[in-house]
Amino acid sequence: MLFEVWAPTARRVALHVEGEDLPMERDPERGGWWRAEASAGHGTRYGFSLDGGPVRPDPRARRLPDGPGGLGAVVDPDAYVWRHAWAGREFEGAVLYELHVGTFTREGTFDAAAGRLDRLADLGVTHVELMPVCPFPGTHGWGYDGVAPWAVHEPYGGPDGLRRFVDAAHGHGLGVVLDVVHNHLGPSGNHLPEFGPYFTDRHHTPWGAAVNLDAPGSDEVRAYFVGSALAFLRDHRLDGLRLDAVHALVDERAEHFLAELSAAVDALAEELGRPLFLIAESDRNDPRTTAPRGANGLGVHAQWNDDVHHALHTALTGEAQGYYADFARAPLAALAKTLTDVFFHDGTPSSFRGRRHGRPVDRAAVESHRFVAYAQTHDQIGNRARGDRLASHLSPGLAACAAALVLCGPYTPMLFMGEEWGARTPWQYFTDHPDPELAEAVRQGRRREFAEHGWAAEDVPDPQDPATRLRSCLDWDEPRREPHAALLAWHRALIALRRAHVSPRTRPADVHVDFDEGRRWLYLRHGGLHVAVNLAGEGAAEIPLTVHTATELASWGECRVPEGDGLLRLGPHSAAVLR
Repeated sequence: MLFEVWAPTARRVALHVEGEDLPMERDPERGGWWRAEASAGHGTRYGFSLDGGPVRPDPRARRLPDGPGGLGAVVDPDAYVWRHAWAGREFEGAVLYELHVGTFTREGTFDAAAGRLDRLADLGVTHVELMPVCPFPGTHGWGYDGVAPWAVHEPYGGPDGLRRFVDAAHGHGLGVVLDVVHNHLGPSGNHLPEFGPYFTDRHHTPWGAAVNLDAPGSDEVRAYFVGSALAFLRDHRLDGLRLDAVHALVDERAEHFLAELSAAVDALAEELGRPLFLIAESDRNDPRTTAPRGANGLGVHAQWNDDVHHALHTALTGEAQGYYADFARAPLAALAKTLTDVFFHDGTPSSFRGRRHGRPVDRAAVESHRFVAYAQTHDQIGNRARGDRLASHLSPGLAACAAALVLCGPYTPMLFMGEEWGARTPWQYFTDHPDPELAEAVRQGRRREFAEHGWAAEDVPDPQDPATRLRSCLDWDEPRREPHAALLAWHRALIALRRAHVSPRTRPADVHVDFDEGRRWLYLRHGGLHVAVNLAGEGAAEIPLTVHTATELASWGECRVPEGDGLLRLGPHSAAVLR
């Protein structure tokens, strides 16, 4: 078997395989690369020693059986026998479901999560979006501290566990999207700098030195991350990737890394004969993210839209701190703008940033499905001091209103696990750092962060306490009780209506919204679908429709459809979907 590693500054490199050290030779055709032949097969342990130093795992190891600090293991991607044929599932028309493997079930494994996939298929979602599964120190964590972008976290089940999960999902007709982190690596167990210039001091990010995308040596670094993305899509039969915080991918080259990645993914989709896609998390509000590469865009197929979340959150809760401030001045007006114009900040002043922010989209040209909308995400829940979900302090009626606007709105909708039944279990920030100094730094940093917003230290959950993770696990008994059972049925009905009545080809110019800020009602229409909500806690709302009569498709709470006068009457905290 041929072993290869990129180590451009090393004077000598040794391959450590099955307890033996074998000298490696420079590759005469690829600068900085070393190679050696050795007898090995599926499961063989190996690593590399640079200039006589300690043995380190292969940066491209597909499996780390003993965690980030241990040796890699050879993985034969053809060793897994797939049970279900899969032609892929397009992103157009998708309903996403964000899922964290470690808390979706108490067991916290791929196999345990796969055992619940029938619930998601019955709900009607189309794609499961897994939070990061690359190896990180410890057993439990969010996954954004991963240190091995080609491998799979062993406590979850390793690469074969991921394949079993994907295979099971495909058997239920569900696509699988994986959240990948290219903008940084975790603070513990990251050995990449020993191998080469994977990071650069030319740019800085919230996590320190930036990934080297444009400095000397960046050709190989870019190939490293593109290669890991393609390997996950190809070898694990994934349907798409969610790209974490792409605004932190600092790249001054003429061709941005994201354009290179999207071109490679499109080429792989052509080669495999099935659809593949990329979803970016970006806070830039920049239409170029999803614009085609031929139009000088980055060619990413879709992006999260936090502005929809912020507007909806302020309308539901009245919160006005931090980045909610601009939205909270007139929350229904902000919500109306995000539903029709995509971005709230589209070149307008942002008080949180202290400057103008964003650019407008071409409402007549871009398709609405390229933007992902949501009422909750792992970030928007978990980065609150107590990790409290909306359902823990909103009425079921307001949760139903939020679901109607997201699931029957113009954008690609996404739910966060448990949201479909109004889960009240918190989803808190938790870590499992074996390094006691790092663990204490994270603990104190979390407390300091929220102390600035008036939280007492004892009210901020300890990320290192195992109880914090356990509190964050879903309670699968909740959906059997009210009001959770009713909310679950409501979400199921809305998804079915979306499938029947919402066109993925809708454009923002086709979307219209009326609202009354004082009376707190909003009326959304696109295509033949009309969605109305009354967010007021008292009194019925009389909402003038653009038609004299309408057919009720679904409603929550008090609802009287117009009978010739064009007035829809909705009780407090009520919602209706009409045709």
